[in-house]
Amino acid sequence: MKVTLAKTAGFCFGVKRAVEMVYTEAQKGKQVYTLGPIIHNEEVVSDLEKKGVKVISEEDLEKMGEDQDVLSGSTVVIRSHGVSEAVYRALEEKNCGIVDSTCPFVKKIHDTVRKHAAQGYDIVIIGSREHPEVQGILGWCLGRGTVLENEQEISSYEPQNDGKKVCVVAQTTFNYKKFKDLVEIISKKGYDIIAVNTICNATAERQKEAQELAACSDAMIVIGGKNSSNSRKLYEISKNQCESTYFIQTLEDLDMECVRSSESLGITAGASTPKNIIQEVLEACQKKEVLENY
Repeated sequence: MKVTLAKTAGFCFGVKRAVEMVYTEAQKGKQVYTLGPIIHNEEVVSDLEKKGVKVISEEDLEKMGEDQDVLSGSTVVIRSHGVSEAVYRALEEKNCGIVDSTCPFVKKIHDTVRKHAAQGYDIVIIGSREHPEVQGILGWCLGRGTVLENEQEISSYEPQNDGKKVCVVAQTTFNYKKFKDLVEIISKKGYDIIAVNTICNATAERQKEAQELAACSDAMIVIGGKNSSNSRKLYEISKNQCESTYFIQTLEDLDMECVRSSESLGITAGASTPKNIIQEVLEACQKKEVLENY
């Protein structure tokens, strides 16, 4: 069996940067909190907990109200997904240090939607409305944002402003082909449209690579956290090309009998999957087989 590991498997730039920032803060001796899990990976979150890093939610922040001292002397890390402007301002009112690890690509979307909303555009965010990144983006739209997830919602959408001006952006991990298809639908409506491709290059490259690798493999393994949006999308893309595609979080989730009979096995991993987990799965599958870097 030939085992092929995708070149782009594992941490992307934004996730790697965010995780490193938390570990750096954890070494400084202060109490460190992350506003939500720093990434969608239970192994990383668990390791940080062992180092004293605690997770608080935006709901916890709301319950703290106007108490400025409840986080006094501590450091709060904003995760790579980013937060809404209201949450950011609420943190600024607390007597705590703020470390903003929002992915620069996500931060650029915040700036884009705020700028165009201020210019009178309605904002359409194509992505999963429950995802924290999308919720954060929505919070920079000055009340003019709408999240649309599929063709049906796009087809029935109408802007509320008189000039029918619409700025369209995407969740950074959204499927690029689907984004193009949905933008095409809304473009035919005749509105004054600005479509900004905000899918990060690493995501587009990772998805393209997964598609190509799955197309030439008898079986495919996608490694990622169960709540990881980008990992789930890699699974969907791979499954469309290779029926024998398996989604796992760690080696313990893999039934080796499902892949041993394959002549060719492809492996990829989401942007929140640590290198050590990928390596464990790779070595277990590789054994004496041939490894090719894809």
